[in-house]
Amino acid sequence: MQTSQAFTPPNRLLLGPGPSDAAPSVLTALSKPLLGHLDPAFIGMMEEIKSMLRQIFQTENEMTFPVSGTGSAGMEFCFVNLIEPGDDVVVCINGVFGMRMADLAIRCGANVTKVEAPWGEIIRPEQVKEAVAGKSPKLIALVHAETSTGALTPAEEISKIAHDAGALMLLDTVTSLGGCEVDIDGWSIDAVYSGTQKCLSCPPGLAPVSLSPKALKIANNRKTQVQSWYLDVNLLSGYWGTERVYHHTAPISMNYALHESLRLVLEEGLQTRWARHKANHEKLAAGLKKLGLGIASQEGHQLWQLNAVTVPEETDEAQVRKRLLEEYQIEVGAGLGPMKGKIWRVGLMGESSTAENVDRYLDAMTQILAH
Repeated sequence: MQTSQAFTPPNRLLLGPGPSDAAPSVLTALSKPLLGHLDPAFIGMMEEIKSMLRQIFQTENEMTFPVSGTGSAGMEFCFVNLIEPGDDVVVCINGVFGMRMADLAIRCGANVTKVEAPWGEIIRPEQVKEAVAGKSPKLIALVHAETSTGALTPAEEISKIAHDAGALMLLDTVTSLGGCEVDIDGWSIDAVYSGTQKCLSCPPGLAPVSLSPKALKIANNRKTQVQSWYLDVNLLSGYWGTERVYHHTAPISMNYALHESLRLVLEEGLQTRWARHKANHEKLAAGLKKLGLGIASQEGHQLWQLNAVTVPEETDEAQVRKRLLEEYQIEVGAGLGPMKGKIWRVGLMGESSTAENVDRYLDAMTQILAH
């Protein structure tokens, strides 16, 4: 019988929309000996993960932990626990991931009102205010950092509008957590989810989530069962809470990696980390300008972590990405939806966000575009 050789991945520089590069110590953590998911040592580490996530989310929410699954599982966790059939929900859409939230809310049986903005622009507070006028929605959902367009929508004022309307506020921070300010308690966010593979620079596979006491109470007092057994917070809280009741076999090694990545975030310091992402975004923007390129997302609301770089006219954007990957070992992302063929999505997230990487990308683009 013929056997395959061990797989050896090529050494890429990950400057796409995710995953980002991981620190060597995070990759080392993945290779540590396995423990049982109810082992006292593993449970102790779980408590440290919860504590570090609360610091990075800037929240005191007790119900803060990583869901076993990618960022999309975190999105589904929030919706299936908080939404019941017939609930009125407002979803803000200015890119792919707002569309996904609307789709999920509909699958939960919600009556969805869409608040939309052109791709690359932010959702304006007055749009949300108009959408909820005279209404009492159960929940308003917003993508903080829209990975498909590179736009950062401020959340605090929209959260206030949600609460004035008696609604819960749900925030997608998949691309923002660890790369720019995320202040869950300061902004009065009721439900939030993220992913490990972007600015936290951990491999994909876990989804940090947090529910406020108000949101948790709603999940605990539903009229109908949560439609997902796997993502039911009423069951998961038994494992991640004080009881440690078996629910599922947690991905042990991924939690090792997350623990190390969170430790590195806090060791660097949140403010310092945010400043690093901002400085490298500004360095990239200045270099792009010299090449005659710009950033397509709305001025004043451009993500530091994900840069929507405009494709020059008569340029084969796919061929440029192919040459970056094959000749320079640099991965960048393509545009999605109406931005397909119009932008390259260049990520400067977590471990990948360095001045040296910006220079390496700009040097490669200079050579490619010259031909």
